[in-house]
Amino acid sequence: MFAAAMAGAPVSNMTSAYGGIRWETGVSRMFQYEQSQSRMGGTLWEKPLLYLENSPLFHAPKVNTPLLMMHNDNDGAVPWYQGIEFFVALRRLDKPVWMLNYNNEPHNLKAESWGNRMDLTIRMKGFFDHYLQDKSMPEWMRFGIQARDKGVILGY
Repeated sequence: MFAAAMAGAPVSNMTSAYGGIRWETGVSRMFQYEQSQSRMGGTLWEKPLLYLENSPLFHAPKVNTPLLMMHNDNDGAVPWYQGIEFFVALRRLDKPVWMLNYNNEPHNLKAESWGNRMDLTIRMKGFFDHYLQDKSMPEWMRFGIQARDKGVILGY
């Protein structure tokens, strides 16, 4: 359906995220799924199939759209492991996926984090240029960047 997609801090497994807390407030995430943002209309035990149906992780084999994700390790809203779970699942299934992580950044990049904001913009442009305009794949997409090389090798 789509030539390419970008997701910021996605919840990929509603069954595992349901029992967690929002790190920045300490509030249980259950309310968010039952009545607030996700509007599931019931608990995980009342509507388990609905939680599974709305968890991208369980649909990973059907993913064909190249995906760029950003999920930061200081995210107080959506646990970082949600992005890791989905990324690892898609990689295991040989799907085209890339995950960006900006260390010590929250759910959205901070206003004062100009270097990270510029980096994200450049990487998104390279990703979409490749898939939407048939431009060459940037080095960072082709080879990846090891954690120890973050900030040293940019691969634009």
